[in-house]
Amino acid sequence: MSEIRINKYIAECGFCSRREADDYIERGKVTINGKTLNEKGKLIDIEKDIVCVNGKKLIIKNKNIYIIMNKPKGYITTSKEQFSRPCVLDIIKEKERVYPVGRLDMDTSGLLIMTNDGDFTNKVTHPSNEIYKRYEVTVYKEITDSELKSLEQGVDIGGYITKAAKVTRLKNNKFVIMIHEGKNRQIRKMCESIGNRVKDLKRISIGKLMLDDLKEGEYKIVDYNLVEKALKKP
Repeated sequence: MSEIRINKYIAECGFCSRREADDYIERGKVTINGKTLNEKGKLIDIEKDIVCVNGKKLIIKNKNIYIIMNKPKGYITTSKEQFSRPCVLDIIKEKERVYPVGRLDMDTSGLLIMTNDGDFTNKVTHPSNEIYKRYEVTVYKEITDSELKSLEQGVDIGGYITKAAKVTRLKNNKFVIMIHEGKNRQIRKMCESIGNRVKDLKRISIGKLMLDDLKEGEYKIVDYNLVEKALKKP
């Protein structure tokens, strides 16, 4: 079948994620056969229709690429930026265009997956898969056992109660937390809810996928089977 949803087509061309594709559509940046599109769920014929984003014609790529990166602080993970801040895409030197699977905020470092495989991205980021992400957290003040317990049980981060987490103390002001949610700046908000603030935040694993020996700012191409196996639910 040659018909697929427009946001999936844009993702499979390696231009951006499905979510970002919907945003381009909402802003009137996508055309089909020369006409501006305003329908996010539109089906297109990949053999006949010509799709452009920002005037650039898109072509589906046959080669999927999977990258793991140790994201450095000071870099954003969105592909569009109005303030000209450094972006993780600037670090990638491969000819295939990739985009981040999920996000890390500008002040957070650590493990980031990047790909041009739209189906893979959707699978990993969908909430129903409950893939745990593990973070190393350093806060400004000493954190008590009862506060760690609160984080473990769930806290209010502004109209939303977080799901149960797994927490392990490392030092007086340092701990590891595992969550399977992906709310915006979630761990920072969780710490603020118990009266503390994050000093340093690093993601050290996604599922069973680890940073290994990657230094901050480095990346490597990995095999799909390795990534898929590491992220598969037990």
